[in-house]
Amino acid sequence: MEIGLTVGDDLDRLAGSPARFDFCELGIGEPTLVPGDIDPDRLSGALDGRGLLVHLPYSQPLTSYAPEVNDAIVAYQRRLLTAAGDLGAEKAVLHATSADRDDVDFREVAAEQLRRVAAAGREASVEVVVENVGHQHKGLQLSVLGDIARETDTPICFDVGHAYMEGGNEAITRFLRSHGDRISHLHCHDVRRRGDTHIPIGAGEVKYDVLEAELSDFDGTVALEVFTDDESLLVDSAERVAARLGTEF
Repeated sequence: MEIGLTVGDDLDRLAGSPARFDFCELGIGEPTLVPGDIDPDRLSGALDGRGLLVHLPYSQPLTSYAPEVNDAIVAYQRRLLTAAGDLGAEKAVLHATSADRDDVDFREVAAEQLRRVAAAGREASVEVVVENVGHQHKGLQLSVLGDIARETDTPICFDVGHAYMEGGNEAITRFLRSHGDRISHLHCHDVRRRGDTHIPIGAGEVKYDVLEAELSDFDGTVALEVFTDDESLLVDSAERVAARLGTEF
């Protein structure tokens, strides 16, 4: 198991992040950080021996009502994945969104789009992991995401804080019990119901003990998505997650 850090789309922040983490997860895509424009030597220096994961564009929808637009979405993600693979990225996080998440028939479109993007990742030697964002307006609900990921044989990036925002600690437990075997990547941060999110683990309301109960054999990657540059807070959060997963940081 490896524990890393999300760094947004900022190469300078990546370079300044704590060296003891195993990898960094870098946000890529227009208009801020186009992977084809990244200097490989600069990236390598900023990583300083750590592994690279990427997060595909946060606001890019996965589906549209128009088939031509769906083709363009897949083509765009393929371009990014090819460039990410050339840079040495191991995994790419994709938000699970839909033009109409409540239309049961339209879920087939979402499933097909996910299947196509995941295939593009395999072509680029990058593992696409689909992330739950059901707390957002266009995010697929946890139950739908789990079913579609299983149907398309796509690994999951399970964002613990997002799941809490969608349905509380009970939703986290339900998803882990139903789909924990599909999780390849974790996003870990804490949350408060009043709206605070991406805060250090232990500062919010998420019951991280559930990881110990439901993911005792987890051997994937874990990215802290804590919005701070304070190394002591990041390290403390990493130690808390590692302890719940039966390892050390």
